[in-house]
Amino acid sequence: MDTRVAIIGIIVEHMDAVEELNEVLHEYGKYIIGRMGIPYRKRNIHIISIAIDAPQDIISALSGKIGKLPGISAKTAYSNVISHES
Repeated sequence: MDTRVAIIGIIVEHMDAVEELNEVLHEYGKYIIGRMGIPYRKRNIHIISIAIDAPQDIISALSGKIGKLPGISAKTAYSNVISHES
């Protein structure tokens, strides 16, 4: 199975969706390398970055689920680092 390293950038505009976001991230927890969150109080938003190492379809599914949450947007940047695991 091929895995890729990627970063998912998340902007949280509505705090009502944070619980749902955390549930989705927990569901994919075994693929997550690390997570960093920064509250930007001046704009009343939160910025989160997720580093992930997973198969392409898993990364796309996670990013898609996050992007469908109300008040949350997500974009993914992929590295060219691909691991061939069996």
